[in-house]
Amino acid sequence: MNFKLSEEHQMIQQSAREFAQTELLPGVIERDINSKFDPVLRKKMGEMGFMGMMVDPAYGGGGMDTLSYVLALEEISRVDASAGVIMSVNNSLVCYGLNAFGTHEQKEKYLKPLATGEKLGCFGLSEPEAGSDATSQKTIAEDKGDHYLINGTKNWITNGETSDIALVIAQTDKSKGHKGINVVIAEKSYPGFSTGVKEDKLGIRASDTTSLLFTDCKVPKENRIAEDGFGFKFAMKTLAGGRIGIAAQALGIAQGAYDAALKYSKERQTFGKPICEHQAIAFMLADMATQIKAARLLVYQSAWEKDGGMDYSESSAMAKLFASEVAMKVTTQAVQIHGGYGYVREYHVERMMRDAKITEIYEGTSEIQRIVISRSVLSK
Repeated sequence: MNFKLSEEHQMIQQSAREFAQTELLPGVIERDINSKFDPVLRKKMGEMGFMGMMVDPAYGGGGMDTLSYVLALEEISRVDASAGVIMSVNNSLVCYGLNAFGTHEQKEKYLKPLATGEKLGCFGLSEPEAGSDATSQKTIAEDKGDHYLINGTKNWITNGETSDIALVIAQTDKSKGHKGINVVIAEKSYPGFSTGVKEDKLGIRASDTTSLLFTDCKVPKENRIAEDGFGFKFAMKTLAGGRIGIAAQALGIAQGAYDAALKYSKERQTFGKPICEHQAIAFMLADMATQIKAARLLVYQSAWEKDGGMDYSESSAMAKLFASEVAMKVTTQAVQIHGGYGYVREYHVERMMRDAKITEIYEGTSEIQRIVISRSVLSK
């Protein structure tokens, strides 16, 4: 096996790294404090091609492979996990589904502006009583002939406040179970579509999270993606790819925290020598580096499987599970290595620790990933 990145992949990685350092790093603490992402930065991310990396170039995307996307997302999240999740949702959960299953008309109207960063998308699956259980949808899409009438609530929606377009998973025919679920494209401008109060979160604070509220929201029938009853399959296929994105985000957070801890350990001195020369710290750094490398191999392998047209449901669950737990361990250790300085904003690692926690929760908790993995290994 060849573990060396191609020249093109290295260029993408370097481009994302430079963007993160020059554009994202300067205001990352202030964005976290103010719980607001600069729309100018989002526009720049679009101009750099980071918002629709895997989208067909015919619809404004980069036409890149999943590994390219993972490399860029890792570098973005290494500096700013909020920017990373904005990018991840737009790429993995919104653009992917439209690119793979949308009609030409839907792609022209919605995918093009999403892929270029002109518009932002969100993914409406989770509900107050249905988080990772896509079959328990309470949101209703009542078939009215030429349109659907949407009623219900979606919770914990990343980009919920700032998005222009939402992909909404809703129940059309409860008697059909998961085969009665559809996915529709809802524009924020539609009457009856509103957002709830922005959540005040522990981490990824610059990324907005709200509920989506639908009250007799009329959505044209042509905005349904794929055939009637495809919504559940759409959600499952989309989430499998989304796990790779969150795994890449977690990997980036872990790498950023490790970088900061390694740098600090070489500068901070106790008992007449840098703290990295004390075995307790050196061993901690060794464990951190090993865990990150193992996580990176899992994430890259899953991306490689997706690009190769293989079944990547197991590998994406493994990557998401392992990388998110590594992110939590590494960021906690990074704070410990910094000591008291790790507890204050200016050294960044406290933010990274707060950001890391959500990677164990959203797009399927660690417990859900273990269910996916155990079912896969037991079926062999």
